[in-house]
Amino acid sequence: MRAPIRSSMQRLCAVGSLAALALIATPRPGAGQDVASAEARKAYLGQLEEMHGKFLQLAEAFPADKYSWRPAPGTRSVGEAFMHIASEYYLMPPMAFGATASPTLAPGPGAFGKLEKDASKERVLQALKEGHTYATHAVDAIAPDSLGGTRTMFGHQFTGTQRWFLMSGDLHEHLGQLIAYARVNGIKPPWSK
Repeated sequence: MRAPIRSSMQRLCAVGSLAALALIATPRPGAGQDVASAEARKAYLGQLEEMHGKFLQLAEAFPADKYSWRPAPGTRSVGEAFMHIASEYYLMPPMAFGATASPTLAPGPGAFGKLEKDASKERVLQALKEGHTYATHAVDAIAPDSLGGTRTMFGHQFTGTQRWFLMSGDLHEHLGQLIAYARVNGIKPPWSK
C-alpha cells in the first residue's frame, strides 16, 4: 500500500512544483524567467522518465495477443494507444517549443495515424524506446528563450508553463487509459503491489 501512496505523493509534489513554477514563470524579461523555465523543463523531464518507465512495464505486461483488444468499436486498441504515446513523444516537443523536428514522424495531418498502423508488441516496444529517447534529447536541447513566452497550438495561445502542463497532463491521461485497459484484461500493473 505504501508504494502507490509514495508514487501518488511524488506525482502531487511534481505537479505542485510545476504549479509553483507557473506563478514565477509568467512572461517577463530577465534571467528569472530563464531559471523558472529551466526548472519547469527539469520537472517535466522527471515526469516523462517516470511515465515512460510505466508505459514500458505495461507494454511488456500485455501479452502480444491482447494488443488488438479495444474496449469498444471506434476506440484505440491497446497497441494503438501505446503507438499514440510514441507519436506524442515525436510531435509534442517541436509543436510546443519549436524543438528540432524528428525525421521519424513529421508534424501535420495524419501524423498520429502513421505510427498507429503497425501496433504489434515488438514494434510498440521499439517505438516507445526510440520516441522517448528523441523526446528527452529534443526537450533538453530547446533553447532557453523558446521555453517561455506564448505559442499557438491547436488554434489557442499557450504560455510556456501551460505547454509543460499540456504535454504532461496528456501523457498522464494515456497512462490512466492503459492502466484501465490492463485491469479490464486481468493484467495487474507491474508497479502495483
